[in-house]
Amino acid sequence: MLRIHHVWVPIALVGLIAACGKSAGVGGASSDASATTLQANAQFAKELKLDDTQDFDDAKRGFIAKPSGKILGADGAVLKDFDAYGFLEAKAPDTVNPSLWRHAQLNAQVGLFKVMDGVYQLRGFDIANLTLIEGKTGWIVVDPLTTRESARYAMDFAEKHLGKKPVTGMIFTHAHVDHFGGSLGVLSPQEVEQRKIPVVAPAGFIEEGTSENILAGPGMGRRSIYQFGRDLPRSAKGNVDTGLGKDVVYGSVGMLQPNWLIVKPTQNMQIDGVNFVLHNVPNAECPAELTFSIPDLKLYDGAENLSQTMHNLLPIRGAKARDALRWSNYMEQALDQMEGIDVYIASHNWPIWGNDKIRKFITIHRDVYKYLHDQTLRLMNHGYTAREIADMVKLPQSLSEHLGARGYYGDIRHNVKAIYQFYIGFYDGNPANLNPLPPSESAKRYLELIGGADKAVAAAQTAFDKGDYRWAAELLNHAVFGDPGNSAAKELLAKTYEQMGYMAEAATWRNAYLTGAQELRNGPPAKGVSKALMMDMLMQTPTERFLEAMAASLNGPDADGKNLKVNLVLTDKQQSFVLWLDNAVLHFKSAPPAADANATLTLTHSIFVKMIAGTAGIKDTLTSDDLKITGSKIDLIRFFSLIDKPDGKFAIVTPKS
Repeated sequence: MLRIHHVWVPIALVGLIAACGKSAGVGGASSDASATTLQANAQFAKELKLDDTQDFDDAKRGFIAKPSGKILGADGAVLKDFDAYGFLEAKAPDTVNPSLWRHAQLNAQVGLFKVMDGVYQLRGFDIANLTLIEGKTGWIVVDPLTTRESARYAMDFAEKHLGKKPVTGMIFTHAHVDHFGGSLGVLSPQEVEQRKIPVVAPAGFIEEGTSENILAGPGMGRRSIYQFGRDLPRSAKGNVDTGLGKDVVYGSVGMLQPNWLIVKPTQNMQIDGVNFVLHNVPNAECPAELTFSIPDLKLYDGAENLSQTMHNLLPIRGAKARDALRWSNYMEQALDQMEGIDVYIASHNWPIWGNDKIRKFITIHRDVYKYLHDQTLRLMNHGYTAREIADMVKLPQSLSEHLGARGYYGDIRHNVKAIYQFYIGFYDGNPANLNPLPPSESAKRYLELIGGADKAVAAAQTAFDKGDYRWAAELLNHAVFGDPGNSAAKELLAKTYEQMGYMAEAATWRNAYLTGAQELRNGPPAKGVSKALMMDMLMQTPTERFLEAMAASLNGPDADGKNLKVNLVLTDKQQSFVLWLDNAVLHFKSAPPAADANATLTLTHSIFVKMIAGTAGIKDTLTSDDLKITGSKIDLIRFFSLIDKPDGKFAIVTPKS
């Protein structure tokens, strides 16, 4: 019998694959802030100068108009509710860290803003900023947001208040989807080609932009729900911010192919009469990134290397660990590029005016990353582990007092662990951690030692009542993984996560804790991050990325001992690949169809991509003249049945079913 549950099998061969059901939770309502949480948040308010109004003046400066209402998807689904964060106008509640509340209020300054003559920003239409720079004949668009819907809405809003102008250039500052995914809501590939519009990006943009979302997409997308709090209510007990902006718009993602790459450390370029100086700054915040200045306007754009928050060196959604030392060195280079600069803008948050203020801002960020890097390495070389160092490193007051570099998106403890991982990996050197038991097996043994889940819950309740939430969470995590049906453990762990979330200064940590609490009560989400929303981007993705992802999804144990070879022919791309199994590994190469292949699948690139995204219908496959199978259909089914198809809904705070 062929195993087809959760596998990548073209529906032309075996039909649609059923989605997984939703696991049960425990119910329960959100908790209020505990005495420990109240005390911790009061201490934040006491130690920091949260009443400084300069940032609010900057965040409101140049305000033109504010949107209201909703951004809707093609199916009528609400993708963005501009009124959802109205509750932030009140004073900080007990259930939100007051430092994070202030930052969330700053990011809630949503609308169209005039930065200076000829430069405008649309902030709060998505997690990132869309910047408009006025050229001689039209707009140069910088970072067209995450989705077609949010970008189109933002451009229409700008047109309403600034007048209609053509788009005459586009700049992608880096290869993260919130900075290019909305490009097709602004320009079409046909417009770019016909009007010879420059689309500028850093070297490596296509490779990095597609590989991250294809190879690690299902796992990273699932974890992004935690990082960004996608499914949390917008409320004082839910999502208040993401650190970089309000919320992510989960809509239709696309991509324009760049036609001008920045490959040198510094390149000059004129776009629609505007003189740009572009700097290639890879492998810090993003593997492919650029910053730029416009000397005639005395303007500098720091992309996402410089935001109004400490950034993360390893996102909790997952990514490759980032280079803190290189990041700091880029900040030093940025200081050298500040001569004559009076205005600073970025891909997120609000601008800064005045050369002295800009230099101080960059200096603080330079030294935050360098301090974390150097102190982590110092303690690592004394033999301390990542978990130990995370509790030891604290920023000096000269750095920690600057609110624009505090951990609203990144976090010191997580960044320290990322630096440790960057240099010597996740293993801490202790042989006990070379081959530890999986979480569920370890948990069962701990519960047996403790005397059962009920005793673990009782001990955790004592810790919870004392405000010792980290220990309570550790105990309860064992209880939940060792006895998944224990509703008391789930509910107390949910309450524990809520208190940890209420105290968190990092919006990402708050979102993760509160999403964990939500899923303990209600189960994993009914839907993951759909590939169907990424169709426009997938159509621009090189075929090799899909084949790499297929290889990374091969079920090795099931493939052991099987020797199958398949030809893949994409007629409209004039591409031909040979795919074969060898030693339970899927290999591929660009080559003419092999004569000894078990089967040949001939189809268009469009149908192939739809199959991978799970959106192909009967007309695309069974009744299409653009799909043909020669050779053994049974062998072709066997081949594709070995490719797992993750649904992006896996459990995180409870054991995998």
